[in-house]
Amino acid sequence: MKKNIHPPYHYVKVRCACGNTFETGSALRHIEVEICGACHPFYTGKQKFVDTAGRVERFQKKYGNFNARTAAGAKK
Repeated sequence: MKKNIHPPYHYVKVRCACGNTFETGSALRHIEVEICGACHPFYTGKQKFVDTAGRVERFQKKYGNFNARTAAGAKK
């Protein structure tokens, strides 16, 4: 490894917007994050599931006759 080309490695405290703190290693002196494992919806179990059912049906309802209309318009 070459000398004097790597940044110094420190143990720093990471602070989250929710108030949680934890320690990790980094070349930065200070880290602040907006979301962490303590407040992320996936890890807390408060995740909202987006209802994707009906999207295909809505698309087909909206654009399903598009090819038929354009083909009918081309025949005229």
